[in-house]
Amino acid sequence: FLTLAAGLGWLAWRMHQHERAEAARQAEEAARQLVAGPAPGAPAELSWDEVRPVDALGLEVGFRLIPLVDKGQGGDLMARIKAIRRKQTQDLGFLVPAVHIRDNLDLPPNQYRVLVHGVPVAVGEVHPDREMALNPGQVFGEVQGIPGRDPAFGLEAVWVQPAQRAQAESLGYTVVDPATVIATHLSHLIREHASELLGLEEVQALLDTLKKSAPKLVEDLTPKTLPLAVVARVLQNLLAEKVPIRQIRQIAEALLEHGAATQDPAQLTAAVRTALGRFIVQEINGMNPELPVYTLAPQLERILQDSVNGNTAALEPGLAERLQESLADCVQRQEARGEPAVLLVPGGVRGVLSRMFRHGIPSLQVLAYGEIPEDKRLKLVGSIG
Repeated sequence: FLTLAAGLGWLAWRMHQHERAEAARQAEEAARQLVAGPAPGAPAELSWDEVRPVDALGLEVGFRLIPLVDKGQGGDLMARIKAIRRKQTQDLGFLVPAVHIRDNLDLPPNQYRVLVHGVPVAVGEVHPDREMALNPGQVFGEVQGIPGRDPAFGLEAVWVQPAQRAQAESLGYTVVDPATVIATHLSHLIREHASELLGLEEVQALLDTLKKSAPKLVEDLTPKTLPLAVVARVLQNLLAEKVPIRQIRQIAEALLEHGAATQDPAQLTAAVRTALGRFIVQEINGMNPELPVYTLAPQLERILQDSVNGNTAALEPGLAERLQESLADCVQRQEARGEPAVLLVPGGVRGVLSRMFRHGIPSLQVLAYGEIPEDKRLKLVGSIG
């Protein structure tokens, strides 16, 4: 036993010595590399190339939705998104950024989400092996399937098997495939966030295009009269209020006319809207000879004018809440009649009211008196008190 213990002790001492020698060798090698620099084939040092720009517009899909975007598996979502991008570019008046699609394993299998500048703005869920039967408001029966809602507009829907399509359509449902659901939702979000997709580079490209047909106008506008950032802010304000910027020449002329007096984007936006009055009314009411409008009661109009300070309004919270409820009721009545909901107000309070109810009542159009063309007939529907 003494001999065995002595042997084990000697073996443990040798192992300890070997570990110390190996640790010293590794430390010496690390020091040599630190002095001499990285060896050939070693990972490169970090650089600014590692910082990748965030996509302006992105679409992430769960793994069960990958076949919808994979051409090899018969997916046609990519082609539909290209068509939507082309259509929105023509409607909005500027080049809509490309949609970057990638899979995200952190999402639920049937879910997708849309990102604007890297920030998720909406999520939706589709069943790739089924079709969505939308309830347009009146159907003549029920169809069996998975209950759901249209992600773009919130309509009630049922996910049915493809074999049930004919039955659902015979009952009054509108049946669409999953790729159409995603494409429609994306198209709606592009319009909703158009002002965020228009940056300085896009505005400069827009002016460069205009310069080919009106070089003197663009040269006098920027940077002589207005900085590019002010022009961009005005265009973003118009898009935020659902006014396309296709009429870029008229917009530039109005900015050039009023830019010598002010560089305030809010005042310039009001001046541009006045110049685009006929176009704005046309977008709202089409070729109808009469424009149905609501107005403010005289007392409420005075209160609002007295509360407006610049681009903000100091309204009592209770008054603002009651005003929103009244306007929401008016919008519902107009939608029931199949007519647009338009609130006609003085120019001094139009911008404030538009921002105040833009998100709470998105279908409400707030117009100033000066934006109505002289030959347009008005039909007074009611007064908001």
